[in-house]
Amino acid sequence: MPPRKIIIDTDPGQDDAVAILLALASPDEIEVLGITAVAGNVPLHLTAKNARIVCELAGRPDVKVYAGCDRPLDRELVTAEHVHGKTGLDGPVLPDPTMPLQDAHAVEFIIETLRNEPGGTVTLCPLGPLTNIATALTRAPDIADKIQQIVLMGGAYFEVGNITPTAEFNIYVDPKAADIVMKSAVDIVIMPLDVTHKALVTKPRNDAFRALGNAAGVAAAEMTDFFERFDKEKYGSAGAPLHDPCVTAYLIRSEIFSGRTVNVEVETTSNLTMGMTVADWWGVTDRAPNATFIGDLDADAFFDLLTERLGRL
Repeated sequence: MPPRKIIIDTDPGQDDAVAILLALASPDEIEVLGITAVAGNVPLHLTAKNARIVCELAGRPDVKVYAGCDRPLDRELVTAEHVHGKTGLDGPVLPDPTMPLQDAHAVEFIIETLRNEPGGTVTLCPLGPLTNIATALTRAPDIADKIQQIVLMGGAYFEVGNITPTAEFNIYVDPKAADIVMKSAVDIVIMPLDVTHKALVTKPRNDAFRALGNAAGVAAAEMTDFFERFDKEKYGSAGAPLHDPCVTAYLIRSEIFSGRTVNVEVETTSNLTMGMTVADWWGVTDRAPNATFIGDLDADAFFDLLTERLGRL
């Protein structure tokens, strides 16, 4: 089977960085057509910079990186420096990138790529707020039929929220964009907090990253060392959840994940539950299923895959 063609849409973020490293370390399964940056964990100028830092960390300065939307569709930007640090990649000391940022806007790149590639051959992999994806779908409705799949990290149901009592960060930053994507009729797979909170980087797992001895492995360990302080204090967990690499791992080994195809709606008007993803997990409404909502994973298999692939870089 040829590698799966993907566009990674991202707001790095340490866990975004590990997701990108996993993709770039897996050329037999994944062909990264480009990386598009969006404002989210930190502002756009930093997410675009961080995406290039990660490409160079992986030894892939040939990957094209595009800057996209610098704010949500209809509200002010909310960022997460309290989790990821002022740069978004706090932890390791990494050099500034030397590879260029592409001139084209990320939304233009997404639209043109989907129009030029054979239909049903490109998967979109959003790891942050869905502003770029929703903007592309709105500007060019014809691309919806060209998308093979959207595999995204975002939302929560049983795990409720991590930025508000009811909302996960990526969806909360741009609920309107998430609503547009959920209503697009594209084949969607969602990696919510319900599954990512089971992908915990415990000390032995992080020690395994560090023991690889290569730049990517050590950097992944140092990134986790930094941002796990937030999750361990907040949740009392044994380590930090690696949210975004669940997206990349699903593309490589979908069999280690399980979930249900259900209806998922996004709250866009309530001050109390803004950005909540309401998943009809038990099928108690007559709303048509529109997404596969992942609920569990084989954590040991996930970390075995991640460690092995980081070791290739």
